[in-house]
Amino acid sequence: QLQLVESGGGLVQPGGSLRLACAASGGTLDHYAVGWFRQVPGKEREGLACISHSGGSTSYAAAVNGRFTISRDNAKNTVYLQINSLKQEDTAIYFCAAVWGMATLKSNFYYYWGQGTQVTVSS
Repeated sequence: QLQLVESGGGLVQPGGSLRLACAASGGTLDHYAVGWFRQVPGKEREGLACISHSGGSTSYAAAVNGRFTISRDNAKNTVYLQINSLKQEDTAIYFCAAVWGMATLKSNFYYYWGQGTQVTVSS
């Protein structure tokens, strides 16, 4: 059973940067496409970025394109999300998810989910 654990969240000032990590155990992550999502209480989960199992294909939501970069290191069984120029509206719980198949920004296609990491952007 694949298990995902996010890390790297925290409190950061506007304009700052964070790198979130999604570490997998119980399986080999290079068989899976991975997506990053975020959720604010009372709102739907939002797809941010996704990456194919090989890392050769990525896709981003229009709202974060240019500020967010997804990457993966299959040797470390880890996928990353680099977030630059953070804004207060980026405050949310960030989740990673994995699927045996094509990468997509649609959350309902993903089978394995992490517990999330809180990102708070505040001065």
